Amino acid sequence: MPLHPTIAQFIASLPPPPPGPLDPAAMRASDESHVPPPEKRLPVHSVADLLLSTSVGQIPVRVYRPSAEAGKPVLVYFHGGAFFLGSLDTHDHVAREIANACQCVVVSVGYRLAPEHAFPAGLDDCYAVVRWIAQHGREPAEGIGWDGQTLAIAGDSSGGTFTAAVAARAHDDDLGCITHQVLYYPSLDLDFDVERYESLKTNAVGYGLETALLKPFNAFYIGSGADPADPLVSPIKRTDLRGLPPAFIVTAGYDPLRDEAELYGQRLAQAGVPVTMRRYESAGHGFVQHFSSLPEFHGVFAETAAFLRGAGR
Repeated sequence: MPLHPTIAQFIASLPPPPPGPLDPAAMRASDESHVPPPEKRLPVHSVADLLLSTSVGQIPVRVYRPSAEAGKPVLVYFHGGAFFLGSLDTHDHVAREIANACQCVVVSVGYRLAPEHAFPAGLDDCYAVVRWIAQHGREPAEGIGWDGQTLAIAGDSSGGTFTAAVAARAHDDDLGCITHQVLYYPSLDLDFDVERYESLKTNAVGYGLETALLKPFNAFYIGSGADPADPLVSPIKRTDLRGLPPAFIVTAGYDPLRDEAELYGQRLAQAGVPVTMRRYESAGHGFVQHFSSLPEFHGVFAETAAFLRGAGR
């Protein structure tokens, strides 16, 4: 199946990257410039920005409620962006889609970014929010309204890295509250040796995310102290996957990161973890963020909802 023509047309229209090293500030500003104003965003019953006082400091979150009903499942969402890009605003539309499709409260985490904040700051923020919800999410005054039963975590790309790492960290700490993990085209192996996975070669050029850009894009994270050999940085390097929460892993046919995500799903299944895997053959990396409005891809949100309803521990 060829790359979706809308994606192919978009990629062909992109200008060549500017010469010289990557400029995080300029790239963040460019991303933010494409965020639509609130009145043009997908309607959700309510959206509120909160500051959670956690063990690692105050962390901004955005809480999306699909209805006024109290006592809902909660999904904690970690946005993508190679650990140095992305924000509550750039991924606002993804959180809205998940809240409406899954009929759950979505708590999107504004975690600290590299290189300004060294590893493991961003991961610590994500984990701290999950712990905070486990401790305080059912308290009416705190504004979350967790039902005390379903607590899912989800992320796209580098947010998927955090999802897998948070799930592992919670398991090791005997924090048994996480019931589901959702990984949209995650980056699970930050050792970017192109010989490790066939998709790094077959999808190397021409599909949006290019293999040659993986090292420079992730250099801000690795340069801040994230060791690719550490399973909290490269979750696929974890040797014992037993006992982790059920996983829904979404991959894209034209993504250089496709094979590592699918291998991780296979290893989870071999360890006895319930796994649902779905490959969108005509998609490239980033399609949930950039192209999920297309009919061919919009079903990813309904599939996420079905997984949250049906996965067993």
